[in-house]
Amino acid sequence: MNVTAYVVLSGILFTIGCVGVLIRRNAIVVFMCVELMLNASNLALVAFARQHGNLDGQIAAFFVMVVAAAEVVVGLAIIMTIFRTRRSASVDDASLLKY
Repeated sequence: MNVTAYVVLSGILFTIGCVGVLIRRNAIVVFMCVELMLNASNLALVAFARQHGNLDGQIAAFFVMVVAAAEVVVGLAIIMTIFRTRRSASVDDASLLKY
């Protein structure tokens, strides 16, 4: 397969993630859509690295995955805190945590 197919797939995945972030109100679904957007960027990085024949894009994708793993831990902890206090995982309830 050529790089164009991977870039198109990456764009489609990123678009689905953006639409999910903008439309959904459930924090867990929004969180999964953000992760989908990160994976789409990883796919593009790896595709371009393969096209140029070097490992820079793959190394960058690896570091993005490491940061995403840390983000998952912190994000799920925040979502669980919101759910425990408000009994809802809506993103509208996140602004109420400061009270």
